[in-house]
Amino acid sequence: MTIGSIADDFMKTKTTFIMPFRRTREGRTNYAKRLAMVKSGKIRMVIRRSNTGFIIQFVQYFEKGDKIIFSMHSSILKEIVGFPAKCNTPTAYLAGLYAAGQAKTKGISHAIADINVSASKGAVVFAAVKGAIDAGIEIPFDQSKIILDRINGSHLKEIHEIFDIAKKKILLLSR
Repeated sequence: MTIGSIADDFMKTKTTFIMPFRRTREGRTNYAKRLAMVKSGKIRMVIRRSNTGFIIQFVQYFEKGDKIIFSMHSSILKEIVGFPAKCNTPTAYLAGLYAAGQAKTKGISHAIADINVSASKGAVVFAAVKGAIDAGIEIPFDQSKIILDRINGSHLKEIHEIFDIAKKKILLLSR
């Protein structure tokens, strides 16, 4: 046996490694879940958290590309109802309530929640889903994921006082 034939035998038995997609490696995208959501043909309520607030979009899939039916950033709450738009649970709830109200005016009554992979129980993005459900959009959702005590801002002194007023204004706007 020669050295060349040993190397050839080694190369024949070596398994190949397939590198997963970058977003899968980073834990940012579950492509199996994403494919199932896209194939369902239902409108997705996409909720993303940023450092300054929340972005909520209602998106419909088309082969040539997704169509955004309605989009908003939580900072609009400050302009519309005078609620301080920060990155907390009450803001997420009110943003979901407002976005769903506006989406209903565009004919949306059902949606599925498109939330990032790392969201766990008590995550603020679930408050946005709860707000959309309270506005009348049907979204399949596990109610145990949200901590109801935090939605009205009872843990935040300055927000708790104006939460109910802002919620009433948003419900009046979405009629």
